Amino acid sequence: MRRGHLRRRMILSTLALLSLALLLGGMVFFAAVVAPLVFTRLPPEWAGRFIRQLFPRYYLWLIGTAGVAALALTPVRPTDALAMAVVAALTLWLRQGLMPRINRLSDAAQAGDAMAKPRFDRVHRLSVLLNLAQMLAASVVLLRSFHLGL
Repeated sequence: MRRGHLRRRMILSTLALLSLALLLGGMVFFAAVVAPLVFTRLPPEWAGRFIRQLFPRYYLWLIGTAGVAALALTPVRPTDALAMAVVAALTLWLRQGLMPRINRLSDAAQAGDAMAKPRFDRVHRLSVLLNLAQMLAASVVLLRSFHLGL
């Protein structure tokens, strides 16, 4: 019985570490490489279209990796599991709620709606801040995993 428990814990710990690394790696790669490259190398109209196609997939990646991390951490470290569940839920809201609003405001601003630009800037800034908070949460949980010897 004890041996089976240790084996299960080791499998869950490995799955949690892998998911956390993939979550944080995806977030950092997108923020540090993909987004700057898209907006500096592509014409603005192409960059916007490309990012609109990329964001739903990016958010699915975050939901999936944070969700797997949450599930794997639940029996091992429930508080960290809750943090990752919040990251997954917040990302679902970003994908389904805030992203469509950002897109509508961007379209309106490009069509000449002067009121849309400041609103776009505000909700875009919110999405960036939430993404940074998610990165911080994932970093803390990943570092705790190493510190606690998950």
